[in-house]
Amino acid sequence: METHRAKEITDSPNMIPVTYNGTPVFIQHVDEKNETARIYPLDSPEEELEVAVRGLNEE
Repeated sequence: METHRAKEITDSPNMIPVTYNGTPVFIQHVDEKNETARIYPLDSPEEELEVAVRGLNEE
């Protein structure tokens, strides 16, 4: 995924399906400078991860 699209998804009022390594995730924050995102699996909100935006996939 491109950084600007991840940012659009984060700013959207609608829930847009996104996965990371096949796991459905929620994007909390996008760092456009470093091209990373803070995410967590939908079924485990306590498991926050910082990942490369390019590893995210819009379903």
